[in-house]
Amino acid sequence: MLPTIEYRIADELNARPSQVTAAVQLLDDGATVPFIARYRKEATGGLDDTQLRHLEERLRYLRELEDRRTTVIESIREQGKLTAELEAELLTADNKTRLEDLYLPYKPRRRTKAQIAREAGLAPLADALLADPGLDPAATAEAYISAEKGVADGKAALDGARQILMETFAENAGLLGKLRDHLWSQGEITAKLADESKAEEGAKFSDYFDHREPVARAPSHRALALLRGRNEGILTIALELPSVDGNHSSGPSPCEAMIAREYGIADAARPADRWLLDTVRLAWRAKIFLHLESELLGRMRESAEAEAIKVFGANLKDLLLAAPAGPRATLGLDPGLRTGVKVAVVDATGKLLDTATIYPHQPRNEWNQSIAVLAALSAKHKVELVAIGNGTASRETDRLAHDLMKFHPELKLQKIVVSEAGASVYSASELAAKEFPDLDVSLRGAVSIARRLQDPLAELVKIDPKAIGVGQYQHDVNQSELSRTLDATVEDCVNAVGVDVNTASAALLTRVSGLSASLASGIVAYRDTHGAFSSRTQLRAVPRLGDKTFEQAAGFLRIMNGENPLDASAVHPEAYPVVEKILAKLQKPVKGLIGDSGLLKKLDANEFTDDRFGLPTVKDILAELDKPGRDPRPEFKTAAFQEGVEEIADLRPDMVLEGVVTNVTNFGAFVDVGVHQDGLVHISALADKFVKDPREVVKAGDVVKVKVLEVDVKRKRIALTMRMSDSARDHSTGEIAKAPLTQRDKKHLARGESQAPSQTAMASAFAALKKR
Repeated sequence: MLPTIEYRIADELNARPSQVTAAVQLLDDGATVPFIARYRKEATGGLDDTQLRHLEERLRYLRELEDRRTTVIESIREQGKLTAELEAELLTADNKTRLEDLYLPYKPRRRTKAQIAREAGLAPLADALLADPGLDPAATAEAYISAEKGVADGKAALDGARQILMETFAENAGLLGKLRDHLWSQGEITAKLADESKAEEGAKFSDYFDHREPVARAPSHRALALLRGRNEGILTIALELPSVDGNHSSGPSPCEAMIAREYGIADAARPADRWLLDTVRLAWRAKIFLHLESELLGRMRESAEAEAIKVFGANLKDLLLAAPAGPRATLGLDPGLRTGVKVAVVDATGKLLDTATIYPHQPRNEWNQSIAVLAALSAKHKVELVAIGNGTASRETDRLAHDLMKFHPELKLQKIVVSEAGASVYSASELAAKEFPDLDVSLRGAVSIARRLQDPLAELVKIDPKAIGVGQYQHDVNQSELSRTLDATVEDCVNAVGVDVNTASAALLTRVSGLSASLASGIVAYRDTHGAFSSRTQLRAVPRLGDKTFEQAAGFLRIMNGENPLDASAVHPEAYPVVEKILAKLQKPVKGLIGDSGLLKKLDANEFTDDRFGLPTVKDILAELDKPGRDPRPEFKTAAFQEGVEEIADLRPDMVLEGVVTNVTNFGAFVDVGVHQDGLVHISALADKFVKDPREVVKAGDVVKVKVLEVDVKRKRIALTMRMSDSARDHSTGEIAKAPLTQRDKKHLARGESQAPSQTAMASAFAALKKR
């Protein structure tokens, strides 16, 4: 018997079974991961949100495995074929693949050629030839000829016996496991152009027209590119295995030799040897390989999808937790040429105050009039920040904002270019229509741009994460898995920051632990009717917000300037008695204690523990009293795009620019340097040392300094480096100059790992950018 699910997960997490059991019980009782990670540390032994997310995923998988195991065992038992040995094997199968291998011979299906042969009485012939290769196949088969059973001659008898053995080989679970492992570890994924006539149509896949690499080591972005190329009919892909003589797809396969060894089949010049070896060859090529090829290509796809989803989730987290500019009146500009620049002014809380449309660019060129409009709006509403969307006409509009600041220094404005990814999706959404029913769709985008500068998290939660565009091949991966991962990422980010219940939108409140969309709307409706909440306790008056929901949500909801200062902190209301115990000892009011770091550091947390609140919770409370409601996000800072560099044609090799990281992939990072086309910093150009994971160096939203290596205006490709010692391509050699190698670099190069980006790697990387 396998260990319990809790023991298996505990082993994977390197945790105690009791920790996992407690976490599973909490999840089953409806607790969310953020709540468990923050407020149930005693129960789980301090499992963090990353561990809990892994636990949650594995719990789902292992429970599905157990349900399937029960179904399989019952199916075989109903067939009357469940032996004690088989049941033991089924009960110890530790993954779905192994379980399905064991079930394969018993799975209900249409009649096979092997079943027909067995019904014709040919199983003894197959068994006899396999057991004694000294028998002559033709002579032995004569005894099984039966017109009545449909066996017309010796050849038909041998064909039937062969079908039985082929099915036997193909349904041997242990053998399948060995063949699968060998094929995965040694096999190579190959790709070729499907049809020469499609070469021009499929130019974006040109790097894969003659491609070969180990299937187990194919990076996520290349695996997904190959699969997309196949789906579009441009590529044909296959799994190949070097033969015993070292050639591809010729001669006997080493897997055939493995099958032969499993059944004691050898070429020993005995009468049945050649017949048995041919049976092995046919079983491998016509049955087993086709099955395993499909399965392992599926495994490659699943692995690539899992990695792509992981990358998407990491980028989304970085974007959501980007530094907020804070509660400052902001003017949002949604750039446009012919249709004009849409303008929206929001106050410090994000409330829409005013809108306008200006036409500073061609064909109307109302430059001065536009500056006058923006100056009037800024003065009227005491605007501090100007947020400029980074889409079409962004740099032209950025120049307009520059002139606004130049001609009206008294306004003391600060301009920032922000990503407008997903703004148009929000503008046309049902949520935006409810929020601004009388506002033109085009102006809603300007509101979103302004608000996402003030608080990226609060605004981006209104948009489907898949529309934000920080993933790779996001439309090619399992959409339910992607949605589950991204939803979990958003939930973790929102609850890590906390939410001001008196200013938050329903969309933001929906992401709070324990709150559903209907409850979030109920909170907003109650707030609109009764005014701002003055305490967390008042939340209980919201219809259908019961004790369980309050327990899950209260600690993440903030009441600023309320009746109880603790309501503005992450201290959960259930733990207020601990604070009261601290206050009683110190003989101080809570306002006098909050922020008094010197006094708080002198306290012994052990003194305030009890049966319900252990040391982890008390330490969290003391930290929160020191800096109540602290925001985990970094300090706000912006990139300064270089004046005069507005289009890709303005770039020159060796230019040093400031930019913003827009996306991080396994092969590098894409950086916006203000020319409407992101440039690529290949993984090898991220630092002066070897980098295994780009996230060791950068994350989405980072402001970085880069140097231009190469520019291809026609193909809209920009190669950048963060290694300031790198120089542009030496045109006399055609090579990209490299910085001196570190010892660590040399070790990796000795293993065949390239330091500088090859042209193929760069092309693949840019192709991946286009498919985001």
